[in-house]
Amino acid sequence: MTDHRPLLRAIFDAAVAAAHPDRILAAQLPPAPRGRIVCLAAGKGAAAMAAATERHYLDTLGLDPARLIGIATTRHGHRVPTRAIEVIEAGHPMPDAEGLRGAEASLALAATATPDDLLLVLLSGGGSANWILPAEGITLAQKQQTTRALLRSGAPIGEVNAVRKHLSRIKGGRLARAGQNAAEIVTLAISDVPRDEPSAIASGPTVPDPTTLADARALVARYQLDLDDAIRAALDDPRNESVKAGDDAFARARFAIIATPRQSLDASIKVARDAGYEVVDLGADLEGEARDVAASHAQLAREARAAGKKLAILSGGELTVTVRGNGRGGPNQEYALALAQHLADLPEVAALAADTDGADGGAGNATDPAGALIDARTFAKIEELQLDPAATLANNDATTLFEHTGDLLLTGPTLTNVNDIRVILV
Repeated sequence: MTDHRPLLRAIFDAAVAAAHPDRILAAQLPPAPRGRIVCLAAGKGAAAMAAATERHYLDTLGLDPARLIGIATTRHGHRVPTRAIEVIEAGHPMPDAEGLRGAEASLALAATATPDDLLLVLLSGGGSANWILPAEGITLAQKQQTTRALLRSGAPIGEVNAVRKHLSRIKGGRLARAGQNAAEIVTLAISDVPRDEPSAIASGPTVPDPTTLADARALVARYQLDLDDAIRAALDDPRNESVKAGDDAFARARFAIIATPRQSLDASIKVARDAGYEVVDLGADLEGEARDVAASHAQLAREARAAGKKLAILSGGELTVTVRGNGRGGPNQEYALALAQHLADLPEVAALAADTDGADGGAGNATDPAGALIDARTFAKIEELQLDPAATLANNDATTLFEHTGDLLLTGPTLTNVNDIRVILV
């Protein structure tokens, strides 16, 4: 029986490489200004982006090190060595006190920018959790409770961020307002959101926000979120409205996306095609409940198998999980487990589902799994150990099952994030 795992891993690795800061950032960096470069970075790729920035300006261009300052706030375990830019490791997906420190320091540093300075903002997925700066009257604990409720609700990331932007002093265009005295504000972003919406990436700290307080209140009602009274009061306070198009904060601001889920999916597709597979491209912006999407994709795989096709079914985007159990896992592991339920009788089908940042759900640790792989070995192990995929899925406990079968994908931090890569090989 063919071992498909090396090819599955190569397909995943191609997606990550296409979005790595070491490969993509330098060519997009703006010229040095007359004064300083004030570099503020947030997200899982923040430290890697800061290091690439230092190499470009200090080594390639020979800039005086005194003219480059900054802070990169990244997820715990995602630090890389830097020289001029301070790295702060913070919580994700649950924000913590270090994220508060990083956001406060970043906002204060932005406010020091002068008309001779460039404010360079580098964003990647995870920035919303890493830059945590609650609105007036809200404590960190209350913001954490709100984040927990949002993540368990099954709401897509754009809706999650619509609420977070109205409870923050840095999101929703507020960082641009703090740094508007700079000669220019240049934001370079690695997109991890469907359709690459700028205001959703790291909750849009330097771009106009199209969502409103009323939108945020409607989402709280729709998902029946149990929130503290202080949070509800903040969402009723007009002072917490985000910054809108036309504000002076954006007069000298520009925004560019330097890596997208689509580019990474295309890189994965090329590997599959080069291996001789016909490809079904389901797009880079998939959303939906992980187990439901898995059922749909499993049906495509069954049809391809019945037709005798050598087929690779690929997709990107960000699926969600409505948490009803008390287990461990993330949307990619839940997708893989649901696939295993539907495909257990097809030994020549294999699949991988993983987050390109190297962490799928989990407890916010650098050792969290990126996702999971399944194939005939998985099905045999489930039977041998008498595991119950249906019960495990009901408890949202995919991590435990895949620990038993040995099918977790453990990559460690990849230092980028362009959402998920899912591939089924038939």
